[in-house]
Amino acid sequence: MTATPELPDRPPQAPKAPVGPSAPRDLVGIGIGPFNLSLAALAQPLDGLDAAFYEQRPSFHWHPGLLIDGATLQVPFLADLVTLADPANPWSFLSYLRARERLFPFYFAERFHIQRAEYDAYCRWVSENLPALHFGHQIDAVRWNPERNLFEVDFTQLDSDGEAEALGRTHARNIAVGVGTAPYVPEPLRPLADAPTVPVIHAADYLLHRDRFLAADHITVIGSGQSGAEVFLDLLRHRPPGAERLHWLARTPAFAPMEYSKLGLEHFTPDYTRYFHALPEPVRDRLVPGQWQLHKGIDADTIAAIHDELYQRTLHGGWPDAVLTPGVAVRTAGRVGATRVELHLEHLEQGSRSRITTDAVILATGYKERPLDQLLAGLDPYMRRDSAERPRIDEQYRLVLDPSVTGTGASVYVQNAERHTHGVGAPDLGLAAWRSATILNTLTGKNPYPLPDRTAFTSFGLADPHPRTPDRPTAATHPNLVRLKN
Repeated sequence: MTATPELPDRPPQAPKAPVGPSAPRDLVGIGIGPFNLSLAALAQPLDGLDAAFYEQRPSFHWHPGLLIDGATLQVPFLADLVTLADPANPWSFLSYLRARERLFPFYFAERFHIQRAEYDAYCRWVSENLPALHFGHQIDAVRWNPERNLFEVDFTQLDSDGEAEALGRTHARNIAVGVGTAPYVPEPLRPLADAPTVPVIHAADYLLHRDRFLAADHITVIGSGQSGAEVFLDLLRHRPPGAERLHWLARTPAFAPMEYSKLGLEHFTPDYTRYFHALPEPVRDRLVPGQWQLHKGIDADTIAAIHDELYQRTLHGGWPDAVLTPGVAVRTAGRVGATRVELHLEHLEQGSRSRITTDAVILATGYKERPLDQLLAGLDPYMRRDSAERPRIDEQYRLVLDPSVTGTGASVYVQNAERHTHGVGAPDLGLAAWRSATILNTLTGKNPYPLPDRTAFTSFGLADPHPRTPDRPTAATHPNLVRLKN
């Protein structure tokens, strides 16, 4: 059991020296977003598994800047942290409703897709009740100790103000990296977004600035995905008819609906993930950009709500002062005066160019995986990379490391850092429980969470369309493998 460093009565002037516990943990998770929270929830009932998860933030919050009233998840409530791997797990969404005495209201509401704010509240309920979670802990370094055949994890414990309070070190047989994604800001707009006085923000911070932005004379939203649509709809609903003064721009050729047909959704099944992983690297790299409508489109209800709102404003004659233009790229951007922004645009199909001046810009330009190189710099000599210098990741979500590491049974698992190897389902909440169960089944060498061999009606390839799960290592072949109690 790893000892957590004792906290002094008052923060010291400098952090304490690292403390190294003697007993290694079976699993250390880095980052506590939905995916590592899923892993922690499924790991908790496993008797004999010693796991700890560390997060720099003081508590769990899921996209707080986008918890717009009425905005719903794009996956059903069954895509919670555990249900699709273990429906009887005590950390399911239905268990949360029961604990809150809300089962009957939810039953009569007949909602398959819950609100984002409700999902956030559910995850916070789980995070506040799992003892293996350690918030306010910043991971500083991860190294491989060849003498002990263990990973060393150095961390800084933070006080309530985010200041360093103590240093610590733990050792682990396995690591699970779930540091999530970071808001993506296109290159032409980065200098403006980084300047605190310029009204350019990422949609991730929308609610924090909404009141200030609503007071702006003219507002521009950039980005055609679900976040862009929700922000545009929220702004539209709060602007007076005839004086909306809104501009919505997107690179995509249309404000297109997300692929939500039953067979189309089978791209988010483990069957498709296995098929994608087995494809050659160049084919995978070619596929992902072309599948944007699977995960970057807009929910059909949101599109309908936007059209209804715009249509309502034409009932007494005239058109709303709102411009919606897809197929447009921002070439450059700059300041005009002290507070305004000028955007230089190019239409990708016409080849024409134009410019607009606006008082506020909201970037709904998505998220990108946080690079692992800095966090895992100490493992770089052991990491195997593909032709684009990205980490190679095997089917069980493990970094491909040197045999001197993997031969001991030690592994580094990744969550939502494997789109280049596992496809568009990597950031999808619907595959969270499956991936967590796969990790735990592989890590233990047993099968605490039996998973089905087939999950889709579609056969994505011609040869062996529904292979069985690969054989897992055993304690006999890997002495460092985690052993669960019977």
